[in-house]
Amino acid sequence: MASEAFVNKKELIMSSMKKGFITVVLSVLLSVLAAYGVLKAATVGGVEKIAAVDGETPNYVTQTVNLTQDNYPDFTFAAETAVESVVYVAVTVTQEYQIDPLWRFFFGMGEESQQREQQGSGSGVIIRPDGYIVTNNHVVANATKIQVTLNNNKTYDARVIGTDPATDVALIKIEEQGLPAIQFGDSDKLRLGEWVLAIGSPLGYELRSTITAGIVSAKGRQMAHDPRERSGLQIESFIQTDAAVNPGNSGGALVNKAGELVGINTAIISQTGAFTGYSFAIPSSIVRKIVGDLIDFGSVKRAVMGISMSDLNEATAKALKYESSEDMMKKLKLSSLEGVYIGEVAKGGSADKAGIKVGDILLSVDGEAVKNGAAVQVKVNSYHPGDKVPVTVMRDGKTKTFDVVFQGSSSETGTVVADGEIAFYGATLKEADAETLARFSLKKGVLVSSVGTGKMLEAGAAEGMIITYVNDKPVSKPQDVIDIAKTSTRSVYIEGVSANGRKVFFGFGKD
Repeated sequence: MASEAFVNKKELIMSSMKKGFITVVLSVLLSVLAAYGVLKAATVGGVEKIAAVDGETPNYVTQTVNLTQDNYPDFTFAAETAVESVVYVAVTVTQEYQIDPLWRFFFGMGEESQQREQQGSGSGVIIRPDGYIVTNNHVVANATKIQVTLNNNKTYDARVIGTDPATDVALIKIEEQGLPAIQFGDSDKLRLGEWVLAIGSPLGYELRSTITAGIVSAKGRQMAHDPRERSGLQIESFIQTDAAVNPGNSGGALVNKAGELVGINTAIISQTGAFTGYSFAIPSSIVRKIVGDLIDFGSVKRAVMGISMSDLNEATAKALKYESSEDMMKKLKLSSLEGVYIGEVAKGGSADKAGIKVGDILLSVDGEAVKNGAAVQVKVNSYHPGDKVPVTVMRDGKTKTFDVVFQGSSSETGTVVADGEIAFYGATLKEADAETLARFSLKKGVLVSSVGTGKMLEAGAAEGMIITYVNDKPVSKPQDVIDIAKTSTRSVYIEGVSANGRKVFFGFGKD
């Protein structure tokens, strides 16, 4: 009996040990599987994650994200591909300066003026295999010589095909074939926080083909300007990034993770002149349209709506005599501050002919919502004169849609573009009022009310200047300017006073 009890007890112990061993093995196996599942869910190419799941709390938003390979930055392909399309641009600008008469008298210099060459540099991006390169207008402006150095160290002379100061885009060309052209990407699809690369030549030749990385910090940015620097229409809807950009990067490429061109680097905000964390690029959606026009037509065919507008904010509310932006929203029956207030409608312009009125709130262009004036400018600039698109406005609390046929930004010289205003080589002129003339101590003159793309802008005309003489003949009204210019067989010479009171002289050829 004792022997049987011992055997049963032994069997019981063995059975318990087997069960325990199996339990341990199963526990370990389940732990491994659980750990693998967690690692798989969190690793690249994993499953979907729930960002917020508290559906009972109204302040939480449930969002589903997919952590795939695309969300993890690997810049090697983009960098190695796009860098071959980015070039170094060296420019020479010849300037003429006056020599002081006393200096000439004492040192025996007979010439009243001398020429001096200045060197500058920037970057550019090859957009076609046959030598077309896009860069910034400010890189090549007034250049007398342009040279382009490719990533393979070959250097070529380049010529300017066309420029667009309004967007700071320029197109140059070298005589070569089979160049590594970059592919255009869709800048409109960029998302905040998306990784991008900036490629260019910061600080000169020695740092050519430098690549830096950052994220898209903001879209649709405008930049503050010194009023004295504004010389007419400026279209700005910059991509802001924190990719390091310095002088010399201007005209270089901003590319996405696929190596596609999504912007042209153009500016930084800095109190030192060096990168401080903020860089700005012209979206590829703007660049593509501008260079397409320059190649196809030799100039930019820009559509205009014929309105002046203000963003819906506190400043606009005060200007319109509302107590606050909330008061403005209430009285204009607005659900948000997205859109623009139309302050003026040019008589005979596109908006006027369509039926849009002062006081309307512009909400969308061609079905795409516009949050501010910059968005309106960019959207309209994507069309050509003659294009017909639906424009939606809010009027008295109700939405109305009008079919707008866009007109051109510049009319033929001599064309009446508004009451008392006449087009003149890309600018518009009107008679200066008595108050304006008195401010400059003038008895008569013609006001340059706006400056668009054309010979006036290229020669140096600026909005707000007063023209006093054309070809040495005094002028008092716009038609005087037109008539005198018509009698000239070759060139037009203009004398006047700038908006800040300085005397200005410039000229341009009629052909």
